Amino acid sequence: MPDYLNLFLVFLMGGFLSLIAQILIDLTRLTPARILVAYVCSGVFLYATGAYDTLYKIFGAGVATPLIGFGAAIGRGVREAIEKNGAIGILSGGLSATATGITAALIFALFFSLFTKGGAKRM
Repeated sequence: MPDYLNLFLVFLMGGFLSLIAQILIDLTRLTPARILVAYVCSGVFLYATGAYDTLYKIFGAGVATPLIGFGAAIGRGVREAIEKNGAIGILSGGLSATATGITAALIFALFFSLFTKGGAKRM
């Protein structure tokens, strides 16, 4: 597949996922936090059904970068931990598979909180 077509597909899927989130924010009473959780859960669901791998082959980073990719990583970690450790993998697999991303988010949040001034959002 040519690079420009690949970039177009990535942009198309990433934009589509962002559009759906924005529509949910504008037209429903769902909070952004609930929408983010729904995206992560849909990533786990897509991975569990096998649809995520197909979408990733077509859309690449367009489906991997958003929270759906994070959910798929949780699902992958749980599956691998269950195969390796049995039922206890249900509890440990998701966190161990995403520990690097979670740690990076906490470190960056701490760093930016030290060097920026927080305050109430002005409307």
